Amino acid sequence: MASGDIAHHLVNWTIGSGFWTFDLDTIVMGWVLAAILVITAMVVGSRLQASAPSGMQNWLEGVVDFIDDLVQGSFPVKDPLIAPVAMTVFLWILLMNSMDLIPAYLPGMVAHGFGLTEFRITPTVNLNTTLGVAVAVFLLMIATNLRVKGFSYFKTYLTHPFGIFLAPINIIMSLIEEITKPLSLGLRLFGNMFAGELVFLLLAMLPWWGGLVMGEVWSLFESLIIILQAFIFTVLTVVYLGMANMQDH
Repeated sequence: MASGDIAHHLVNWTIGSGFWTFDLDTIVMGWVLAAILVITAMVVGSRLQASAPSGMQNWLEGVVDFIDDLVQGSFPVKDPLIAPVAMTVFLWILLMNSMDLIPAYLPGMVAHGFGLTEFRITPTVNLNTTLGVAVAVFLLMIATNLRVKGFSYFKTYLTHPFGIFLAPINIIMSLIEEITKPLSLGLRLFGNMFAGELVFLLLAMLPWWGGLVMGEVWSLFESLIIILQAFIFTVLTVVYLGMANMQDH
């Protein structure tokens, strides 16, 4: 694979221009994977076996137990919203990350069959996706703060961390602290997934035997990264929503 081919695999299928540019491949894959997640949950839910769960039901129940233990072990709060949100975030990001394990040339070949010159199959290598999910979590955190604490939530902007007499500085510091939450969520996920994609594309430039051996090794390592990044994003989501449920003292 030549350097020009690498650049080709780093270009999205887009429409529009400037601010109104839409990455259609990211949008399509995000919705397709979300639909797969919803349909799978509906099918498994319609065939629940209480006595001896197996297959997908067994795996999903393990994820539910994991998320439930994570939520209960993190914060002594009872919010029925946190666990479903955390599970949705974990499974959706895990699915989107997993697309990175598909060989880079296959999506291009399929896309060319439909007359498309560019198509990136992994939504989380697009900063729009990772920041979009992070902003959604951030807005949910703000809504939870308002639901639990009311408008007294905004008092923290005036008094934290230096007291009411330094309110202007407190507002600036609090805004910086709040803004860094979605930024760190989105940029961490994007950076790790984008780096993994670059490594795959660079390995594709090796001779076929080198690419085959090193590709298998890197695929195993990338599998851990895929799971780890979904886990980290989910843990931080639980932390932010759990903190929003705690009353200030």
